[in-house]
Amino acid sequence: MAVDFDGAIGRGLLQSFLVTLAVTLLAVGLSWLFGTAAAILMQERFRGRGTLRALFLVPYALPVYTAVMTWAFMFQRDNGMINHVLADQLHLTGGDRPFWLIGGNSFWALVTVIVWRSWPFAFLILMAGLQNVPRDLYEASALDGAGMWRQIRHITLPSLRPINQVLVLVLFLWTFNDFNTPFVLFGKAAPAGGDLISVHIYHASFVTWNFGTGSAMSVLLLLFLLLVTAVYLIATSISARTSPGGSGGSAPLKDRRPAHG
Repeated sequence: MAVDFDGAIGRGLLQSFLVTLAVTLLAVGLSWLFGTAAAILMQERFRGRGTLRALFLVPYALPVYTAVMTWAFMFQRDNGMINHVLADQLHLTGGDRPFWLIGGNSFWALVTVIVWRSWPFAFLILMAGLQNVPRDLYEASALDGAGMWRQIRHITLPSLRPINQVLVLVLFLWTFNDFNTPFVLFGKAAPAGGDLISVHIYHASFVTWNFGTGSAMSVLLLLFLLLVTAVYLIATSISARTSPGGSGGSAPLKDRRPAHG
């Protein structure tokens, strides 16, 4: 059975696909950014670093149902902590209490929960990868006059390129296929802003009992993810071969020490 994109079912699937793609790109980008920043900061030695590392991993270690249900209570309009802070404490909403689990705000609520659960995984993987970067590179670059941002650009990020290639792909596939987070957060009937394709397929298959349509949607989802994976792996392989560092090594820093006449 094929999905007719000119009909109501096809338009609903296309809308769900676009929402899922937007949520995935935004959540993966923010998760990678937060994870990278935290991993770099945790390389410096300071008191309480071990405790802070453990706290960063708490969202990833918590059971999905427990974590998402906690966020669902926090997003409640009348009694939730989010509106209490934004409306009552900071007065950022003009005295109005917005709905977070229905309407357009459901998109941002879903992105927030997914990022909160995903970024510790990125932090853990990148922190482990940074252990293999020799400290001599940073010391030598500091002697050459390189600041923190140049070290991150020319040493840290190139050294983490092989890890980032795998990490971004894994985060993309996990987020695009995520069913537990939107299902626990919104229930069976997700709002349009939080209607991820996994929940959309579930609704078509097990709520409306249209297994033919659900099967067709599942096949299309599988083909899309296979295509994305293949294109991504080919693109990253070409980029690794054509980059100056070869297989992901750090690019050399130019010596900016002043010449002595």
